[in-house]
Amino acid sequence: MAEEEQESKKGFRLLGILDVKNTPCAREAILHGAGGAVGAGLIHFLTTSRVKRSFDVGFAGFMFTTLGSWFYCRINNAKLRVQQRMIREGIKNKVMYEGSVLDPTKRPAAETPPGAS
Repeated sequence: MAEEEQESKKGFRLLGILDVKNTPCAREAILHGAGGAVGAGLIHFLTTSRVKRSFDVGFAGFMFTTLGSWFYCRINNAKLRVQQRMIREGIKNKVMYEGSVLDPTKRPAAETPPGAS
């Protein structure tokens, strides 16, 4: 029973090195790469009828599409983490300074010059 639970938590390992289940963006990148490989290889085969060259084009399409999708997803995740950290710090500062003299949302009352009505 314990072995079955460990196997279900393990996930799928690609080539024994990349844990697809636990690595962010890995699953989507591999699926996009597979689609890019099929598309590129099939289009090249239909236009040239050269099998080996079509396989090479498909493989190159897999590599480029996978890497492009991987980097795009990772960069977006990094931007999202930065935004989340900034929001978290802003909320922490708001809670800490709320109602005090240092509250940045509190506007000082505009002073009217004496004698002006």
